[in-house]
Amino acid sequence: MDWVAGVDGCPAGWIVALARLDGAAEPRIAVVPTFADVLAAAPSCAAIAVDMPIGLPERIGPGGRGPERALRPLLGARQSSVFAVPSRRAVFEADYRAACAAALATSDPPRMVSKQCYFLFPKIREVDTALRADPTLPARLFESHPEGVFMMLNGGPLAHPKKVKSRPFAEGLAERRALLARAGLPPGLLAAPPPRGAGPDDLLDAFACAVAARRIARGEARRFPDNPERDAHGLPMVIHA
Repeated sequence: MDWVAGVDGCPAGWIVALARLDGAAEPRIAVVPTFADVLAAAPSCAAIAVDMPIGLPERIGPGGRGPERALRPLLGARQSSVFAVPSRRAVFEADYRAACAAALATSDPPRMVSKQCYFLFPKIREVDTALRADPTLPARLFESHPEGVFMMLNGGPLAHPKKVKSRPFAEGLAERRALLARAGLPPGLLAAPPPRGAGPDDLLDAFACAVAARRIARGEARRFPDNPERDAHGLPMVIHA
C-alpha cells in the first residue's frame, strides 16, 4: 500500500489524484464517471481522502454536523465553502421539494436545503452506498475538505477565494498552487491544464485531498472534531485536514 488518493467531484464525475506515499513518483490524474470507478482506480491505496460528506445524521442541529461546526470558524472569509449537510433522510429523497420537506422535518432550527448542496446529493449517496456495502472501506476512505487542507498548509485562512461568481479566480488558484508546491507536489503538474471534464479548481482540490490522504496514512492529519460522533450506520462524522 505505497499509494494514496485524493478525490474531488467534477462535472464529468470524479477527479482522482493518485500519489506515492513516499513522494517518489509524480502523481497520476484520472477523471472517472462513478465512485465505483474511483475505488477501482485505487484498489490498494493506504488512504483515500474525498471531498464529500461521510456520515449522515438522522437529525441536524444548529450549524450542521460536528465536522462543519468544528472547521468552519477557522476558515475566515472562506467559511461559506463548508456548507451544512442535511439529514440522511433528506439526502436520499428523490427531488428537491421532497428533500427540503425532509430537511425541515429533521433539523433544529428547521432549515431547507441549498441548491448547491442538493446538486451534490447523488455524489454523497454514491460514497455513502459504497461505505455501507463494504465493511472494510471505512478503514481507508476518509472525508476531507480542500479549504481545510489549504488553511492548515497556510497556517491560517487564505486571502483569496478559488472562484468568483462561479468562475475560477486566478489569484486564488495561484495561492493554492503555491501551497501545494510547498507541500511537495511538482509545480509543473500543478500548472498543467486540468483533464477533460474537470476544472482547474477541481484539479487543485484533488491534489489537496491527496496531501490529506498522505498525512492520514502517516497518522499526521488533524481531525475536525477530534472526538467525532458516528451516524446510525457507524460511519464517523469527521473532516481530516
